[in-house]
Parts: sequence; structure tokens; C-alpha cells
Amino acid sequence: MTKPGEFSYRRVHRASAELLFDCMTQPQHLTSFWGPDGTTAPIEGITVDLRPGGAFETVMLNVADGSSYTMRAVYLEVRRPDRLVWTEPGVEGGMTTTITFTDLGDGNTEVVTHQTNVPPSYRDPAARSGFETSLRRFGEYVAGLGSG
Repeated sequence: MTKPGEFSYRRVHRASAELLFDCMTQPQHLTSFWGPDGTTAPIEGITVDLRPGGAFETVMLNVADGSSYTMRAVYLEVRRPDRLVWTEPGVEGGMTTTITFTDLGDGNTEVVTHQTNVPPSYRDPAARSGFETSLRRFGEYVAGLGSG
């Protein structure tokens, strides 16, 4: 059960945990799906320093008006292929995202995204819906890669 300010999302993808982990940590993959509908994440705006204490930053551009939003995070834990944790210290409360990748043994991998310290502005239904579209985009991207 989640507490106020916590959200969990579970998806199952027909891909290896290694491939899914790589998609979430390599700019050449992130540029293809990162962000909600109506945004792009140009590869030159993505920084991945994949180690505890390393930077994870993405610049998302709004397709409609060209405005940008930068997500700045710091990796807390990097354990390929099963766990990735980062915190966004600039977000009120220091929102933390934990992603676990569990090989289900049948060619599928369960991906659970758990967020804690989610600030009120990120909790409203429109923000949650936008986040869910980014999870959908990730799933569509991975499906297009075939199984790994």
C-alpha cells in the first residue's frame, strides 16, 4: 500500500531485464521515449553519468510551444540489470524514483516504478496522466525493439 505522496506503477514487457535497464540508462534509447505525450527529449539534452552520485538530466521540449523543462536527478543506486534509483533534489521534498526490473522467466520482465516524496503539484490527475503516457511511450518503444 502506498502512502500519500507515493505512487507505484507496474508494467510487464516482453524483453530482457538487461535491455529494459539499458533503455532507461542510455541516451540513444531515452531520446526515443522520455517524457509525456507532446514532448521530445533531444539526445543533446540528455546526461547520464551512470554511477551512484552521478547526474541524470533530461531536457524535454514541448512540441506545441517550444518551451522546455529540465529534469535534474542524482543516481543513488545503479545495479544492472535489476535496480535503478535516483532522487530529484531540486523538486520539493526531494522526490525519489526507484525502478526494479524482475525477470519473470518466460521472456517477460516486470518493471515497477515507485516514486516517493512526490510533491503536491505532481500528484494532480493531469500530472499523473502525463507520467502514465511516458510509461506507455516506453512500452511502445520497447515493443518496437523486439525481445532482447
